[in-house]
Amino acid sequence: MYAERTSRLAGAVVWTNAPGGPGTGRVLPDGCMDLLWNDGRLLVAGPDTRAYVTEGKPSAWVGVRFCPGTAPAFLGIPAHEVRDRRVDLADLWPASEVRRLRGRVEAADDPVTGLEDVALERAADAEPPDPLLRRVVAALRAGRPIAVTADELGVGARQLHRRSLTAFGYGPKTLGRILRMQRALAMARDGVGFAETAARAGFADQAHLARDVKELTGLPLGELLGRRGG
Repeated sequence: MYAERTSRLAGAVVWTNAPGGPGTGRVLPDGCMDLLWNDGRLLVAGPDTRAYVTEGKPSAWVGVRFCPGTAPAFLGIPAHEVRDRRVDLADLWPASEVRRLRGRVEAADDPVTGLEDVALERAADAEPPDPLLRRVVAALRAGRPIAVTADELGVGARQLHRRSLTAFGYGPKTLGRILRMQRALAMARDGVGFAETAARAGFADQAHLARDVKELTGLPLGELLGRRGG
C-alpha cells in the first residue's frame, strides 16, 4: 500500500510503499528525484524518462521526493548523471558519511522520520536550488510553451537546456512532456473523459494523449487507469 504526506522539508513529500504481494511495480516519470530507504540501504532514484519497472520479491520502501530541480543541490551532482537509474548513495557520497546517515535512520523511532531528518540535515548545508528553474517548472506545469517560457525568463534556449540538464536530468521539452502527462492523468483519475482530458491538458487530441502515455509509461491509457476511455 502506498501512502504519502507533505514533508517538513519545503516542497518535498515523504512516502511509504509496502507491497501486498509479488508482482510487477511501475513508477511513472514525474520530473522528480527521491532519496530512498530499503532493507537498510540508502539509495537515490534519478529522474525517469519512462516508467521504472520493479520486479522480484516485494519489500517495504520509504522515500523523500524532492520538487523537480531541487535534488541536485541536495546531492551535489547533476541530475543527468543519475537519469533513469537507482543508485546506492555510497556511490555518490563518502562511505563514512553514508554509514553515519544509515545509522541515524536505523536509530530513529521509524524509518520515515529518520529519512526525513537526514534530508533536512543535508538540505540545511546545501546550496539553494536555482530560483530560475522553479519558474521553469511553474510555467511548464501551466502548459506554457518552452520558447515563450525562455523569453519570459530572459534566457536563451541553449542556456535553458544546459541548466535543465543539470537540474532536471533532461531538457525542458522532456520535462514539459512529463508534467503534461501527469496533469492529464490527474484529470482522468478524477473521472474526466479522455477526450476532454486531452483538450484541457494541452494535447492535440485523444490519440496524442494515448501515444504519449503509452511511450512514457509502457501501458495503454485505459489499462493504466483501469477503465475504458471515451
